[in-house]
Amino acid sequence: MPRSRSTWWPTSPRPEPMHLKRREALLSLLGLMAQPAAQAAQDLQAWPRALQVPGGVARLSLGPGARRPQARTEEDVPLLVLGDAIEWTALVGIPLSAPPGEARIRVPREDGGVRELPYAIGPKRYREQHLKVAPGQVDLSAEDTARYERERAHLQTVMATFSELLPPGELRMRVPVPGRRSSSFGLRRVFNGEKRNPHSGMDIAAPTGAAVRAPLDGRVIDTGDYFFNGNTVWLDHGRGLLTMYCHLSAIDVRPGDPVKAGERFCAVGATGRVTGPHLHWSVMLNRAMVDPGLFIET
Repeated sequence: MPRSRSTWWPTSPRPEPMHLKRREALLSLLGLMAQPAAQAAQDLQAWPRALQVPGGVARLSLGPGARRPQARTEEDVPLLVLGDAIEWTALVGIPLSAPPGEARIRVPREDGGVRELPYAIGPKRYREQHLKVAPGQVDLSAEDTARYERERAHLQTVMATFSELLPPGELRMRVPVPGRRSSSFGLRRVFNGEKRNPHSGMDIAAPTGAAVRAPLDGRVIDTGDYFFNGNTVWLDHGRGLLTMYCHLSAIDVRPGDPVKAGERFCAVGATGRVTGPHLHWSVMLNRAMVDPGLFIET
């Protein structure tokens, strides 16, 4: 015979001991305190979105720890690590040149050893554009080649920036300027059968003079007029997370200036090797150019 409801739930339950009531109240309080941390963890997991392909971002859990762990790529480049004592996460920018397969990062242990964390890089086929043009339109003169080599050596030092500045916990970026966003990241142009470097940023169509605004808080680390990129600004957002803005008509800042998210610091133009006004926007993570689309609402 089935038992009645009163068999399981007495109509006159005995009072709970006081220590159980205190424990329940404490657990409830801890639950309320954990809500902001849980929300922060969700935000951290969302931006940038993980996409483990060349030009993408890997998110690797380093587990809990009282101190922020150090992590480095196989090439010994320091990585951005975010989180808290409950869980730390390494954000790994995957170079466009990375072959599919297994890669790994290295995390020093307190005992002096090194923990290796493997992750898989999947295949990604970006578009190719084949063009036939007059050789003089793509081959640089000796003077232009010398200028380009000087600029490249300088930019290597800029791209190696790894400051102690901590990025904000929320890494969702604002789009720097309104306009049509191209899907050109990773596009490789082939001139007269010769492959060129893949496109390492997002092009945003906008008129000359349109205000460009910082996607995150940061600090200006470089400005200049470069052969291919024209008037250019680099921002440091902390610990290897950099952004670059090219072909500008105006630069309103100098190296060392702080910028706030949403603050105007330059303007769209058509300087450098371009056919019309637009903003070229790049995001660099641990010296690897990654898809800016992973950091913004799509």
